[in-house]
Amino acid sequence: MKPYLDRAAFYLACASLVSILFSIAVSHILLGLAFAALLLSSEPLRLPPIKLPLALFVAGTIVSWLASGHIHDGIPQIRKFFVFLVLLLVCSTFRTIAEIRTMAVIWAGVATLSAIRSLFQFWQKYEDSLAQHRNFYEFYIGRRITGFMSHWMNFGGQEMIVLLFLAALLFFSIERRWKSFGWFCAAVLSLSLVLGMTRSIFLLGFPVGLVYLLWFWHKWMVAAMPVIAVLAFLVAPSVLKERVVSIIHPHGETDSNQHRAILRRTGVRMIRAHPWLGLGPEVMKPREEFDKYVPADIPRPLPEGWYSHLHNIYLQYAAERGIPTMLMMMWMIGKMLWDFASALRGKPANPEARFVLHGAIAVILAILAEGFLEYNLGASEVLMPFLAVVGFGYVAREAADVAA
Repeated sequence: MKPYLDRAAFYLACASLVSILFSIAVSHILLGLAFAALLLSSEPLRLPPIKLPLALFVAGTIVSWLASGHIHDGIPQIRKFFVFLVLLLVCSTFRTIAEIRTMAVIWAGVATLSAIRSLFQFWQKYEDSLAQHRNFYEFYIGRRITGFMSHWMNFGGQEMIVLLFLAALLFFSIERRWKSFGWFCAAVLSLSLVLGMTRSIFLLGFPVGLVYLLWFWHKWMVAAMPVIAVLAFLVAPSVLKERVVSIIHPHGETDSNQHRAILRRTGVRMIRAHPWLGLGPEVMKPREEFDKYVPADIPRPLPEGWYSHLHNIYLQYAAERGIPTMLMMMWMIGKMLWDFASALRGKPANPEARFVLHGAIAVILAILAEGFLEYNLGASEVLMPFLAVVGFGYVAREAADVAA
């Protein structure tokens, strides 16, 4: 019975990681079953070597929650630690680079189906704008494509992670099977990512991760990227040009520039008022709590936008949980980057480990860059794939050491 339970935990973990691309409820049920199967199996429980910063981050969050006086409000963030079981499951059940490669291909296939659905959504929204005699840009920005997800930010975040990990496979894997399929998926995902028009993703996070991969694949392509970007802008549809230009010339409240400026200033005031423990997880979610910290010189009513979080992982964690807990998070992520880069510098004897390690670094860099404009790690739909890629990186690091 034990061997079946050993593999059951692996297959349930895989199913959980795949289903997060279309259903968070199904994914979490499978994640719980995978954890139960792991506990009943003979597999040793293994966490990556980030135990100390992870434990301090969790402890800091719990202390902030207990000290906030808003126990009920903070429960969703405490429950979210359930998602961190992904690290345990990946490191305990994935054994080979081949298994990770298979997961990358399956991810790419499912994400491509979601992207194809998003392309139909885009066309439908374009037709709806014509039928209602609306300016497409103003009509679309508030109701963008979502694929199988419920919100475009989570959809775009998933696409960014899957696409960068797929790109690492295409660039660095010596395994030729499935590469034609992979290039097709990459093309569809890239088109959907751009049409999603989420600036923090297609203009910041994804380019940062891609530049990293290109630098280690063909350095000359990094030098060519500015030229390619200018040419792409010149031939792009007008609506896409408008979205790029909106960074410096926003369309009033249609774009979130004013909204995000207010969030930054408000977040800084929150941190100054509560630097050590923060306000507490989720405390700022009720609008009246957020409004207490809005600077007095900002006119009311506030511009349209989502004010339940700060759209910035650095400000968000510091304001919610205090500066020390935010620094624990940065220590944890910094150690991930250091560990993967160190494994690559060691020139792993197993060449397939390179694509996983490069992919993990690219995804982390993209998340960190996108995090300046979005609270991307606050959504389980993005956090789970991110943690899975980190787990894959540590499995590859161990495989590289064994091969060496």
